[in-house]
Amino acid sequence: MEKEIDIKQFACSVIKTEVEAIDNLQNFVDDSFVEIVELIYKSKGRLIITGIGKSAIIANKIVATLNSTGTPSLFMHAADAIHGDLGMIQPNDVVICISKSGNTPEIKVLIPLIKNIKSDMPIIGMVGNDKSFLYQNCDYIINTYVDHEACPNNLAPTSSTTAQLVMGDALAMCLLKKKGVTSADFAKVHPGGALGKQLYVRVEDLVDSESIPSVLPDASLETVIIEISCKRLGATAVIDEKGFLCGIITDGDLRRMLQKHHDIKNIIATDIMTKSPYTINNEELAIHAFTAMEKRKITQLLVVDKDNKYRGIIHIHAILNEGVI
Repeated sequence: MEKEIDIKQFACSVIKTEVEAIDNLQNFVDDSFVEIVELIYKSKGRLIITGIGKSAIIANKIVATLNSTGTPSLFMHAADAIHGDLGMIQPNDVVICISKSGNTPEIKVLIPLIKNIKSDMPIIGMVGNDKSFLYQNCDYIINTYVDHEACPNNLAPTSSTTAQLVMGDALAMCLLKKKGVTSADFAKVHPGGALGKQLYVRVEDLVDSESIPSVLPDASLETVIIEISCKRLGATAVIDEKGFLCGIITDGDLRRMLQKHHDIKNIIATDIMTKSPYTINNEELAIHAFTAMEKRKITQLLVVDKDNKYRGIIHIHAILNEGVI
C-alpha cells in the first residue's frame, strides 16, 4: 500500500543520518589506523580488498581509488575467493576484508584460508561489529561502526556502506599524501578524458606548426591583412628579425584602425599593434591557457618560450576541440 510521506523532509533526514555517521568516524581514526597506513605504505606486495554483497561494491570502488592514486590494489570477491580466486594472493600482499556484520559465512571460511597461505600475512578488517568473527580474527581493525542505518527499517546498508566508503577514501588519501603523489603522477594513470588532458596536455601540443602567423614591425597593412586571413586565427604576432615578440594585431585592431584612419596607404604593423600582448609559455598546461583566456575574455594567446621568442598562437577552439574542457 502506498504511504504518504513528505519526500523532501525524509530525503533530508536520510542525508542527516549519514552525515552524522560519517562525522562519528573521526573517533575511529586512532593509532591503529596510523599503523595500517604505515603497513600498506611499506608493503612490497599489493593490497587485496575483499568483501561480499554491498561491501563488495564498496571494495571495488576503494580499489579503483587506490590504483588511481599510486597504491597497487586488487579486488577479490569473497565468494569467488573460496572457489579459486585465492590464487591471486601473493606472499607479500596485505589483505583488507570489508564487512558490516563481520559474521557472514563466506568471511568465516575465507579468513582461515588466507592465513593458510602465509601465517603472518597481515589481515585488516574493516568492520563495525566488535563482537564479530572478523573483528576478533584480524591483525588490524578499521572501525566503521554506525549507530543505525538511514533505512527506516534499519536494514538496507546505507550509513554503513557510506562509512566504509569514507574510511576507504581516508586510507587512500593518507597513502597518496605519504607517497608524495603529484599532479604529474596522477596524470600518468589518467591519460584519457578531460581530467587526464588537463593534467598533461601542454600549450605547445595545441599550437598548429603549419599555422603560425607573424609579420615584421615594418610590414604593410596589406601584408598584415593577408597573414591574418591566411592563417585563420584572428590575429598575427609582430616579431623582430630574431624572432622576439614585439606585439600582436587582431581582427579587432584592424577594424578600430579603419574607423580612425581614412588614409591607410602608409600604415605599417607597428602603427596598429598592441605592444604588450597577453602571452603564455609553451610549456604551460593547456588548461591554464583556457583559464587565462576566460578571465580576460579573449579567444587567443601568443605562445612564447622561456627566452620570449615567439612560438605560435593557441586558440580557445583548439583547447575545446582537444577535449581539455
